[in-house]
Amino acid sequence: MTEYLLLTLAILLVIIGIIGCMVPVIPGPPLSFAGPLILHFTQFAEYNKTLLLILGSVSIIVAVFDYLVPIWGTKKFGGSKYGIRGATIGLIVGLFFGPPGIIIGPFIGAVLGELSYKNNFNYAIRAGLGSLIGFMAGIGLKLAVSLVITFYFVRGFFV
Repeated sequence: MTEYLLLTLAILLVIIGIIGCMVPVIPGPPLSFAGPLILHFTQFAEYNKTLLLILGSVSIIVAVFDYLVPIWGTKKFGGSKYGIRGATIGLIVGLFFGPPGIIIGPFIGAVLGELSYKNNFNYAIRAGLGSLIGFMAGIGLKLAVSLVITFYFVRGFFV
């Protein structure tokens, strides 16, 4: 009975981890990694300890890196600390508007932040695009890692 509860929990964690790749407040890759880690201690699958160490390390690195990529994108496209703060506030406000808000919020926030710093619309749009590109790159990176973890999770059943 306990084995099946752990299996259910592991499956839910992998699914929530994939969802978490697109929702900023949910740490997607670490949750995805928790699935195979739990499954490793059941009768359903046994994973190589080196593989678990690598997947766990990569998931933590990507989760930390995810906070840095939008900042890097904003700076790379010429944004200031006002754009970075605006993108962060836009992301928080965007959470209340679902997936479109999560994507558009940081962009609008960065643009408004830059406009409050320097009244130059082209400059503000460029910084906003940097924030958006950084945010989307972070989502792509997290999703790629979570899907690799999901692959090994499913593969663990058949090997």
